[in-house]
This record gives sequence, C-alpha cells and structure tokens, in this order.
Amino acid sequence: MTIRAAYVEQRGPASSIRYGELPDPVPGSDEVLVRVTATAVNRVDAFVRSGAYQTPIPLPLVLGRDLVGEVADPGASGLAPGARVWSNSLGYGGRQGASAELACVPADRLYRLPDGVDPLDAVAVLHPAATAYTGLVHHARMRSGETLFVAGGNGAVGTCLIRMAKDLGVRVITAARGPRNTDYCAGLGADEVIDSTAADPVAVLRGRAPRGVDVYCDTTGRGSVGAAVDALADRGRVLVMAGLASTPGGDSLDVGRLYVHDQSVVGFAISLATTAELAEAAVWINRWLPRDGLRLDTTVLPLGQAREAHEDMEAAAEGEAHRYRGRVVLRVGPSAEEPADQPRVSRPWRRPVPGG
Repeated sequence: MTIRAAYVEQRGPASSIRYGELPDPVPGSDEVLVRVTATAVNRVDAFVRSGAYQTPIPLPLVLGRDLVGEVADPGASGLAPGARVWSNSLGYGGRQGASAELACVPADRLYRLPDGVDPLDAVAVLHPAATAYTGLVHHARMRSGETLFVAGGNGAVGTCLIRMAKDLGVRVITAARGPRNTDYCAGLGADEVIDSTAADPVAVLRGRAPRGVDVYCDTTGRGSVGAAVDALADRGRVLVMAGLASTPGGDSLDVGRLYVHDQSVVGFAISLATTAELAEAAVWINRWLPRDGLRLDTTVLPLGQAREAHEDMEAAAEGEAHRYRGRVVLRVGPSAEEPADQPRVSRPWRRPVPGG
C-alpha cells in the first residue's frame, strides 16, 4: 500500500520538494500510527530540508514537524483508535515528517487534542507556542514580576511569547514594525509597544525600563546581541531564538559587562528540547487552545502545494514579494491535490474573558 506525501529525496532547495506516493509507514513498538488531518509549514522545516540545520534524517524525507490527526493504530500507547491527537516534533532527529496521509509518531511525543478545537487553527500554533513556552520557562527562566522585551512581537513566536508572558504575570515590552503591527501587539496585552520603523527599539527601551529588562528575546535573528546585553538588568538573560542567517563574528559582545552584572546569553533551538520539556509545554498549549487564547492568522493550502508554500515562506523571510498571509497550513486527505479556491484566514485572536 502507498500514501501520498510531500517529501525530498536529498537535501536541497524548495524546488526539490516532490508530491507523490511513498510506501505506507510501519510503526515501531513505541510508535502510534496517525492519520494526518493537517500539518504546518515552519521556517525550521526549510532549514532541515536545505541542510542549514544539521540533523539526522532518513531519505527520502517526509517534510514537516507539526500534525493534527486521528489515531489509526494505537500500538501499545493506550490511545483509542480515532482519538484526535497532535505532535510538533517530527521530521528531524531521525524521524520522518508529518506531511503525509499517515505518520508514525513516538508515543511520548503525541498529545491529545482538546475537544472542540479546530485542527487547522491548532496545527498553526503548535510550533510557535511550544517554542515560546520552552524558551521562556526552561531556558530564560522567566518569573512573575519580571520584565520581558520581545523583538518581533507581531510574528508567530513573538505573538505566543506575549500571550504566555502575560499569563505568567510578566511585564511585556515589545517592538514591531508600523502602526498596524504595534496595534496588534497592544491588543495581545503587551504593556508597551515600540514602533521599530520610527525609533531604535533598544534606545527607547532604556527609557521604558531604566534598570534594564530581565529577559530579552530576539525572534528575528537580525538584532545585535551586544545591544541586547546593553539593555539588560543585573542578572538579565538574552534568549537568542533565531540566527542561522547571521554573519559569524559580525557582532561584538562585552564579556566584561556580562561578568560584572551577572548576565547571560542563551542560544535556544526547540529541536533540542527534551520529551519532558515538550510534554510540559503541551499541557500549557492544551489549556489555552479551547479558550481561543492561541490563534494566528493562517492560510490553508492543500498538501499538493507544499513546494509553493515553502517557496513563498522563503521569499517572505528574504523580504521579497510573497502571496500567503500568516502561517501556512497544509490540509491532508481526499482534497490534498485540489488547488485552494480562496486561502482561508483564521479569525483574529480575541482576548479571553478573565477566568474563562
């Protein structure tokens, strides 16, 4: 038997992505066979596909790390056939990906999808939400009462950082480009928003947080680590969440300042998160999904357009013209080869009622 999948036969550009048939996957003793409903397209998927992020992969490689679907064969997991589930750590580390009709998911990387949650909305937010949680809680050690600065607050990860930090009782200052994006961040609950097109965010930040910020998160990979350190409070932490496009040796860092102010710079890649860390993040994500507390602008395309989705994502990352708005989700199933009529855009996020 065969399945339809989006895959590559070797590392390479988006043009190397194929959509076609592969043999049915066979689950191992610790895996659950999942019938995939939808998968998401992430920047890290392009890094894995191109070889920019080095990780063991089987070839041909089914792309994608995120899925929402239904249990087809529970194996020894104890899950019921047909149970709605999700995962966000496939397609790297030797595991096949999610962009296929069937996927084998390690049981300790699979979580139940709460009742009533739209799978297309859910799959769009799984990766950025887990990135935000694991980065803030496990790496930056964010605590209630502290101050967080987010560079790129209107992006997918930045959006989740703001929401999560407010849930933790943190004061949030963020930067975004232009009035539309700054208004969006304010609507998410950011305490203060800096328009990065009108002023240098770090210079403004010194006025908004005279003693410095406790955690500085750079989601863009374009900022200066040295400037970020200058904006820190004593014992402050810089969390570097992107940077594969940066130039080695192109940023200066005042090591003496780190020493005398007890500060730190922490690199963070969620691909190295442990299963225990991911499971903890999943608890937080599942608590928020039914409350409409996690929602991103989302364009939904058929799985057969995976190559176009990757090409568009990379064009957007380079600042070039692109077609699709927000996060791109690929639907899987009988309609996977049909072109999208009008890309669906999810409802704007609305703040949940306190205590709701």
